[in-house]
Amino acid sequence: MQHCETNNLTEDQTSYRQILKATSLFGGVQVFQILISIVRSKFIAVLLGPEGMGIAGLLTSTTSLISGITNFGLGTSAVKNVAEANGTGNTLRVSIVVTVLRRLVWITGSLGMLVTVVLAPWLSEITFGNRNYTIAFIWISVTLLFNQLSTGQMVLLRGMQKLKDLARASLYGSILGLLISVPLYYLFGIDGIVPTIILSSITSLALSRYFSQKIKLQPVKVRKVRTIAEGKGMITMGFMISLSGLITLGVSYIVRIFISHTGGVDQVGLYNAGFAIINTYVGMIFTAMSTDYYPRLSAVAQSNEQCRQVINQQAEVALLILSPLIMTFLVFINWVVILFYSTKFIAVSDMILWAAMGMFFKAASWSIAFIFLAKGASRLFFWNELITNTYLLAINLIGYRYWGLTGMGLSFLITYFIYFVQVFLIARNKYQYSFTGGFYKIFVFQFIFAVLCLLVVKLMHAPFSYISGSFLIAVSVMFSWREMDKRIDLKAIGTSLKKRFKSF
Repeated sequence: MQHCETNNLTEDQTSYRQILKATSLFGGVQVFQILISIVRSKFIAVLLGPEGMGIAGLLTSTTSLISGITNFGLGTSAVKNVAEANGTGNTLRVSIVVTVLRRLVWITGSLGMLVTVVLAPWLSEITFGNRNYTIAFIWISVTLLFNQLSTGQMVLLRGMQKLKDLARASLYGSILGLLISVPLYYLFGIDGIVPTIILSSITSLALSRYFSQKIKLQPVKVRKVRTIAEGKGMITMGFMISLSGLITLGVSYIVRIFISHTGGVDQVGLYNAGFAIINTYVGMIFTAMSTDYYPRLSAVAQSNEQCRQVINQQAEVALLILSPLIMTFLVFINWVVILFYSTKFIAVSDMILWAAMGMFFKAASWSIAFIFLAKGASRLFFWNELITNTYLLAINLIGYRYWGLTGMGLSFLITYFIYFVQVFLIARNKYQYSFTGGFYKIFVFQFIFAVLCLLVVKLMHAPFSYISGSFLIAVSVMFSWREMDKRIDLKAIGTSLKKRFKSF
């Protein structure tokens, strides 16, 4: 029966189911990782105190910056190459690309390690104001190599779309990270920070290697000339990705410094907390989707029509899943803030409200923007991100200057609206991209209901705002369910699951 059911599925239904399957798989992993992160943070706060947390954060953020400069963005760019090779069905081609990738991660990882060792005294001086942490930086320099090698293995799993193994590697890594860090911090306190960072890195490498070795590759010898030829595209694209990432980090740093100087350190804390809710708890949907989406889009990158189909499917599913979640945040925002933080953070609620509305435009623009990576348009990708970060910085500074934290939420909404228009026009002109009627229907309906939720929150008092808002959320859920059912036949999935359950 199951075999027949699979054969009766249309190509579109199969594609939609793949998207939902990947999202639910990695969404579940994201939720579990967030829970582990919360538990881990609580333990570290108690065992190390503010000073220990500060030291650990500064060590990891500094090495992350070095890694961002030296890893050439291979963790993103190489996924395209592996996915394209896998799409050809040619095992020899896959083996050649993977061999080149593994050589590149050794080279870039070693470069990161070497740079950290050489600059260790200065890194300690810049980061901590003294050279007391020179040895610590030298020790953890090895993690730049381990992490880059691990990245190479994860790229292989993503590019070959081994989603279950990728999810297991991420999940087991989070669990082992918790089991390693807590005892070390308990036994050694602050002195356990460096060993914890190193052991966590080794654990991630071991897990990624274990799962990637399940993929059987054809033994192949790749000459130096071929390595350079194959690796040039990965490095060029990766460099542009890495550079745009550094620009994003720079803009983020300037914004936080501006808030600190204008409003105080407590305002920075509120700003960080607000966007942690948006980017972590709502944004996890994007993280879950991108794991599967980017390789799939890269595999059909040669066809504009197929790209259009994949992007529209992804955008539709993203909106159908995100919309009820966004509306729940809108209606119950004060309780969400109290749940994750405390009543002291209520001041950030208005910022989150406006930023949540911006998520609609982020979902649509995010789905389109991947085409630049999938097509290998590295210069277009870079200039697109540079222009975006330029007006993002300007709008953020103006927003905070005149409207405080609420202005930061408004700037998020305005920025992503502009970005949505920008990437749509570029994709239409260069790749003949267009949205389908199905996408417009979903976007308009859900966005109108989100606006109604926002008005309810702004114009009504509790409990009437909660009652009215809950009704709007229920309508959004029903609409999403109906539209999803049209695309993947949810009833058939439910029937199949019932049969499986009864067979146990």
